[in-house]
Amino acid sequence: MIQLQSVSLQRGNLHLLELADLTIYPGQKWGLVGANGSGKSSLFKLLLGELHEDAGQVQVPKQWQIGHMAQETGHSSRCAIDYVLDGDQPLRDLEQRIATHSGDGESLAALYQEMENIDGYTAKARAERLIHGLGFKDSDSNRGVNEFSGGWRIRLNLAQALMCRSDLLLLDEPTNHLDLDATIWLEQWLNQYEGTLLIISHDRDFLDNLAEGIIHVEQRKLISYNGNYSSFENQRAERLAQQAIEFSKQQTRVAEIEDFVRRFRAKATKAKQAQSRLKELERMKKIAPAHVDSPFSFRFPAPERMPQTLITLDDIDIGYGDTALVKKINLSILGSTRVGLLGHNGAGKTTLVKSLAETLPLVSGELTKSVHLRCGYFAQHQVEALDMQASCALHIQRISPKASEQEIRNFLGSFGFQGERAFECIQHFSGGEKARLALAILAWQKPNFLLLDEPTNHLDLEMRHALTLAIQAFEGAVIIVSHDRHLLRSTLDEYWLVDAGKVTEFEGDLEDYQHWLSKQQTDDNAATAIPSSDTNTAGNAESSDSKRDKKEQRQYEAQIRAQLTPFSKKIKSIENKMQPLQKKLGELETALADPELYAGASTQLTTLLADQRATKAALEELEMEWLEQNEAMENKEAELRGEN
Repeated sequence: MIQLQSVSLQRGNLHLLELADLTIYPGQKWGLVGANGSGKSSLFKLLLGELHEDAGQVQVPKQWQIGHMAQETGHSSRCAIDYVLDGDQPLRDLEQRIATHSGDGESLAALYQEMENIDGYTAKARAERLIHGLGFKDSDSNRGVNEFSGGWRIRLNLAQALMCRSDLLLLDEPTNHLDLDATIWLEQWLNQYEGTLLIISHDRDFLDNLAEGIIHVEQRKLISYNGNYSSFENQRAERLAQQAIEFSKQQTRVAEIEDFVRRFRAKATKAKQAQSRLKELERMKKIAPAHVDSPFSFRFPAPERMPQTLITLDDIDIGYGDTALVKKINLSILGSTRVGLLGHNGAGKTTLVKSLAETLPLVSGELTKSVHLRCGYFAQHQVEALDMQASCALHIQRISPKASEQEIRNFLGSFGFQGERAFECIQHFSGGEKARLALAILAWQKPNFLLLDEPTNHLDLEMRHALTLAIQAFEGAVIIVSHDRHLLRSTLDEYWLVDAGKVTEFEGDLEDYQHWLSKQQTDDNAATAIPSSDTNTAGNAESSDSKRDKKEQRQYEAQIRAQLTPFSKKIKSIENKMQPLQKKLGELETALADPELYAGASTQLTTLLADQRATKAALEELEMEWLEQNEAMENKEAELRGEN
């Protein structure tokens, strides 16, 4: 087992650990969390032997092989497949011994038997699966490492770490450069990993689905919590709530989330997504105390103008040059649009985002935008566009030369740039600090449309939580590409699927998308396994299991609709009852916003508050009934179609 006993660690004048204790047993999977600079990566270096404790004792079994994901992206002329295979050091050592063997045939046979024992003959196939799972194309295996960009080299470092025959695997932000598909694949791979796993991650869903315990680096101690990240938040929230730390700040956070829940309920249209979202938002209220000591508390300012339709796409093709990647897109981006883009790596999600932001010309078609459109675009590599020689304040001053220094200080403070930090050159800032600045610049410009492509890269858990709250409170349109499932689940109303050259509405939530990915993989494997000649029958006649003809299909659909009609009528009846209540609640809240009501004792105020409570209660009861009826209808339809 791994054991730290009264360990102290200091780097320069910074004390990272003081008399810290930790015990990890073989086969356990732990998430390591804490503020940036708290010592998480330094703890990894202690375990790797790259740093040594200043006091105490660190014990790691000497016979253990440790795999870790390098953060450096140095140049290498080796091809990708060989670079990944280098992670299996026993294999490489054995290959070297065979290549330089000069003894008798019996000893050579023993070496080949050893190769068989360590599954050396399947190593290349295993490496290919890792490369493919992390989003590389088949043709990438033979490309040189130095031909890839920095982010893709990090993926190769991850593949190399996974290739290692490790007893202990240390992963530092493994999802930072992955898309959603690769993140889901990695999560599934790590769930099958039999060794001891320690992960530093700012992806809460990733930690929820993998970690059986959380180690929190707090006040120079290593505090262990049983359970996944959500359990850690609940436990910490209870502890902090009992201490009543910054209670007013906590209540403000809760109120913001409650307001988003109310607004979401009023326009929820899909039962399954609505149920998933409401559960997530109610859980966020519960864990709000766990984040009351966060240094980040910002919001996107209310848009100055909010047109009903921001952008209209008429038969547009998008791509590069004259080559269209996605064709015939017909969409309208409304002021109320809150969409997440799903799809495989390379399907065109980022291409669509760039086209909407007008940083990439259309191949064909027409994009019409409102004269009042103000797009806040956060690109994947937004950090690289910053002026490294300028300060945070100077970036803001260049946008608004007339803004006062105090106004800029106050604004940047909400993003964690306190005091003189706001006036320091950003050249030596961390990746997370630069990403925060990029978001601050975006927020300062008061957009009415947020177009965010992987906005959480480099952000820690607290900043991701603050960003989630800010997007929830944002009054404009939102389109997001992200591998952070918690962010998507907590802020959006629907999803669009970019796949096979088309953009379509995705019917379902992120769990359904994961099932869709699994089915795609199964179909791809089946297509690979079946020889093409088997599908080429004489005359290309339809097989016996072909679809019903059009008449039968129409009759089949009509029968299903008929059996679903009672549900539809009930849902419509509930919606008709909800509409006047929603209108009444809006009128009551407008009346309650009048400051004169609170000038003194007022019977009108008491009456309005009582009426508001009664209306909310009646509306919530109808909403729950609406959700139950929608779920019942979905279950009935699935039963009729044989999907259960």
